[in-house]
Amino acid sequence: MGEVIARLAVSLDGYVAGPESGPEHPLGIGGERLHAWVYGLRTFRRMQGMTGGETGPDDDLVAEHVARPGAVVMGHGMFMNGEIPWGDDPPFHAPVYVVTHHPRTSLVKQGGTTFHFVTEGPGRALELAREAAGDKDVSLAGGADLVQQFIRNGWLDELLLHVVPVLVCGGRRLFGDRGELGDQHIEWRKTQVLDSPEVTHIRLRAPHTVAAE
Repeated sequence: MGEVIARLAVSLDGYVAGPESGPEHPLGIGGERLHAWVYGLRTFRRMQGMTGGETGPDDDLVAEHVARPGAVVMGHGMFMNGEIPWGDDPPFHAPVYVVTHHPRTSLVKQGGTTFHFVTEGPGRALELAREAAGDKDVSLAGGADLVQQFIRNGWLDELLLHVVPVLVCGGRRLFGDRGELGDQHIEWRKTQVLDSPEVTHIRLRAPHTVAAE
């Protein structure tokens, strides 16, 4: 069985999306700035059907994350915001399990992506994703609320943060400010730090994975 992994771009003040995120602004107003570092990379360009692009450590990290998952879990809000921009050939190329309260038949897209809508909660979505992924990892795509639930339940094994040197000053925080994760200290282990001019990558391992080693 593979691991459950998440890769998220985050601002210096902890935001993963700008204000007013929704179908009109999938990343929130100004949220595209958090992902600007990836647009010129070879792996990203290939995913968009383009050629060329930059190589190097940033591209290697993105390529690794693209190759590892055999299935994806995401929240309803992320799906609603991304469905139109992703178009007919979404970037996942694997089964995607959407945690939602709205029943819907599976949506088959090009490139191997099929969206399955799971109304029994995030735990059930994870079970289905693990079955589909086999020996490969499960990617937790977001949004922030779902990431918090996975951390709170001890389901997330690895978190790769791409910290962008910008203050967004509004929008959706990754960890919130209302105690969504409880009031207990949670210690993660830092296993990799990679710095480049536009972004700093920090790879973290969850407490339960450290205890198992």
